[in-house]
Amino acid sequence: MNSRIIRRSRKLSHIAFIIMLAVEFSLVGLFPSPPRMTEASVNVDVTEVEQSAYLLVMLLDSGRIVVDRNQTLINDRRLGDKGFTPEVFENQVIEELRVRTGVDMRSFGEAIVPSLARRFLPILMQVSKETVASAQLVINQRGIGYKNFIPASFARLAASRFSSKSQIILKQVALHPRNPKNTPDVYEEKMLSRWINQSGRVQPHSEYIEAAETGKIFRMMVPLYYEKACLECHGTPAGMLDISGYPREGSREGDLAGAISVLIPVSRLAEAPDRMLK
Repeated sequence: MNSRIIRRSRKLSHIAFIIMLAVEFSLVGLFPSPPRMTEASVNVDVTEVEQSAYLLVMLLDSGRIVVDRNQTLINDRRLGDKGFTPEVFENQVIEELRVRTGVDMRSFGEAIVPSLARRFLPILMQVSKETVASAQLVINQRGIGYKNFIPASFARLAASRFSSKSQIILKQVALHPRNPKNTPDVYEEKMLSRWINQSGRVQPHSEYIEAAETGKIFRMMVPLYYEKACLECHGTPAGMLDISGYPREGSREGDLAGAISVLIPVSRLAEAPDRMLK
């Protein structure tokens, strides 16, 4: 699922923290920020939770963009060592995140970043680098073109690594995923089904949910859309095998492809913030 997030900017809090989003992809768009939550019963900083979830999405998507930009290099069958190391990846992602949000992870101490994000962004960056590191043998294999190290596979693996290290669940989901690990849960499926029946681009959705078994949780879903480049694998004619051996979905540019989903256990955060890491 090589797709992009529709983006726009808005003020996220009363402090001077502006998320500027200008993504250099096949087109440039704007990613709407989540609606502000105002529940007084939440015993944590509401803005901090929202901004932190938002920045995690932005960092994961920045990794997707960097992997997408390097597809020609990654799939070059003539080269052995591509030079697309975890360090090269990291530098490109840091710059992408800085351009899009104003947050520079190279000078994190000077950035205006919520404490929750300050704690978890480095973890997501680290597991993202680990994902690129684990793919080096495949990336650097000479004589093979398509490597299947694409934005979708990167994001799935990086999000899974991140979720295994924290109490925050980060996922990439789709209604009809090629990889079963991208299968949505009941909440995600309901939201995706609602979105796919709406005309035009939909807004990211976020809300607090109270559940007996989990306590209060915060959920955010950000839609992903097919771009023109995605149609080489996901376009028409439907059923025709693509380069990876999967049948094409028959999708068109601008169709809903899926979403990035974030779940933050707010009750657990309020009760034991130091136990948010596994």
